[in-house]
Amino acid sequence: MQDTTDNTKPALPRQNYSKELLLFKFTEENFARIRKLIYRVAGISLAPGKKDLVYSRLARRLRVRRLDSFAEYLQLLENGDLAEREEFVNALTTNLTSFFREAHHFPILARHLADLPRNRPVSIWTCASSSGEEPYSIAMTVVDHFKSFDAPAQILATDIDTNVLERARRGIYPLDQLKKLSQAQLKRFFLRGEGKQEGFAKVRPELQKMITFRRINLLDSQWPISERFDAIFCRNVMIYFDKQTQYAILKKVAPYLQPNGLFFAGHSESFHHAVDLFRLCGKTVYSPRN
Repeated sequence: MQDTTDNTKPALPRQNYSKELLLFKFTEENFARIRKLIYRVAGISLAPGKKDLVYSRLARRLRVRRLDSFAEYLQLLENGDLAEREEFVNALTTNLTSFFREAHHFPILARHLADLPRNRPVSIWTCASSSGEEPYSIAMTVVDHFKSFDAPAQILATDIDTNVLERARRGIYPLDQLKKLSQAQLKRFFLRGEGKQEGFAKVRPELQKMITFRRINLLDSQWPISERFDAIFCRNVMIYFDKQTQYAILKKVAPYLQPNGLFFAGHSESFHHAVDLFRLCGKTVYSPRN
């Protein structure tokens, strides 16, 4: 949920929004039901001031489904249309990300890799992989550390949004989104597009093979995960949850870390309410308390 490139899904321009208001009636009761539903299925706590944003994103779904009102759309969602519920979550999920975002974390990860036992593979989980920039940045860090594309490491990259996961799997990015990378990184880790693909670059298959992309909702009662991780990146995800939901997720995440594992959080996140679970050991970096 998993913070480029700014991939934030933009609200409609104001003038378009005014026209949309004539097309779809959107009441306070509709908005309240949407807030309740997105909290229940995705843990996202929508602020009361997000009504215009919600309208602009969901009006697209009404047009796709050829519905006449938000009341009809809500009935569709509440009656258990799972495919549309997935689109509903995708529409209301903000995906703001970039390569090597919060750059101070990656040298910390490299030092952590150097301290790990050499007799077993490294395992890393990124909980909100969005369109792939974070897991690919992690993979590049791993390759640089081991000086090989055959590094003994596996990265699990998950997100609740199936649309961004598909973009991440493809691993194709406009060159403008790769400006943070050095020419050496571009040459080593990407293939430049030609012809119709000019202006784009694709992540090298050797890097992609290190990563498994999978949809996981952090609010699900069970996650399809069996391993314990040397590092977990859960950055700029908790800001969308209230404190109670944050604590529940953190309590569930903690056992998935190795005893000496590291938990990377976002720059605006702090877990003073979870000191029984994690202790601060660096700038927005935590280790399991027990």
